[in-house]
Order: sequence, then structure tokens, then C-alpha cells
Amino acid sequence: MPFVRIDALGTDPVRLDALGRAVHEALVETIGIPPDDRFQVLTGHDGVRSTLRYGGYLGVRRDEGIVYVAITLRAGRPPERKRALYRRIAELVHAYAGTEPRNVFVTLTENASADWSLGNGVAQYAEGPTYAGGGETQQGPPGPDTSAP
Repeated sequence: MPFVRIDALGTDPVRLDALGRAVHEALVETIGIPPDDRFQVLTGHDGVRSTLRYGGYLGVRRDEGIVYVAITLRAGRPPERKRALYRRIAELVHAYAGTEPRNVFVTLTENASADWSLGNGVAQYAEGPTYAGGGETQQGPPGPDTSAP
């Protein structure tokens, strides 16, 4: 269950939606998350009241089209799946929102299963025999899919 935060400079709700769709579809395709596993915060910055800073670090020439994508997810994916995710996000963000791939800055932050509470004050992914969800006791959900796509 990834949690995604997308920050974009000089954007509108239509572009924010396109960015969110692109990142979500990339996660479904490359990491194998369920299609209904969509938890995102989409924020547009106007450059006056709030802004984003960027530079040309590592020879990547970024500009005012910058988009920051921060994804928090449970640990366990191999580097090749992460690289596939970065590529696919850049491709889909370009296709859906017109953002140049050079302006797509992605970070992944991994954590443990016990670091998540998806509601009801319960750590649903934490190891244990059961958790309370939706008013009933259920077996805990499986860990992340780490097999190759």
C-alpha cells in the first residue's frame, strides 16, 4: 500500500489529476499494487504563496515544469522493479500531463509493515494473527508482492 505525495509547480486540478493517474497506473503496472489501492495527496504550488525549488543536479536540466513524487511503501522490492517504476512514472506523466521526463523527480521511502495504520487505529499490516477491519476480525493482509512482473 503506497502513500503518494505529488507536488507540482504552476498547475491546475486537471494536471494534478493526470499526474495522480500516471503515478497510480505506474505503481499498478510495475509494483503490482491493487487498482483500488490509491492513497494520494496532490498539491499545486502557484510560485507566489508556495513554490518548489529545483536545480540542475547530476546534469539534469529541470525547469518550472518540475514535479516531485514522493512514495512511501513497505520495504521489499528489488532495485530492478524500482527502476522500472521510475521509468514508467516518467513515461506516463509525459503522456498524461505533458511533463518532460527530465522534470519528474521521484523518491521512494521504504518502511516496515508495523509503520502503517489504514484506519480504526489499527496497524493492519503488522504481524499478528488478526486485525479488526470494517467491524469484523480478519486475517492480516499479505506482504508486498516482490516477485518479478
